[in-house]
Amino acid sequence: MVQQKNDKKKNGVISHGLVAENRRARFDYEIEDTLEAGLVLTGTEVKSLRLGKAQIAESYASPEQGELWLINAHIPEYLQANRFNHSERRPRKLLVSKKQLSRLDSEVSRAGNTIVPLKIYFNDQGRAKVLIGLGKGKKNYDKRETQRNRDWNRDKSRILKEGGRG
Repeated sequence: MVQQKNDKKKNGVISHGLVAENRRARFDYEIEDTLEAGLVLTGTEVKSLRLGKAQIAESYASPEQGELWLINAHIPEYLQANRFNHSERRPRKLLVSKKQLSRLDSEVSRAGNTIVPLKIYFNDQGRAKVLIGLGKGKKNYDKRETQRNRDWNRDKSRILKEGGRG
């Protein structure tokens, strides 16, 4: 029997693999460095993540009081839970080492840098992880250049696929 490496099993539950991705982050920010961080969750949050329902498009990470927090990430309520459900946009603690935290804190204190979550996924052991990136905000002309390069690469691949017949 061949087991699927990623995605969902028969019952629609993600055992390991990608849960949510912030595709807008690489457009809005110039990502300088990435780091994998653990995520402190409650039981209903894990079950909701396994259904693949999280959204991190408007979230960010912030170092506060010697800890790193994921702010404004949306993990919807688990429908089968009753009174023990979680609030959807609560701040969630990210697990990084003290050395990594001090480096991130010093980078954020510099002007224009921010910590952006890029992906939420389950690793091979089934633990929830967040890929965070240290990013510097792009100006509008940088965003236009990114769009121009993306369009050109798309056109170039189409032209090459057609065999140069324009």
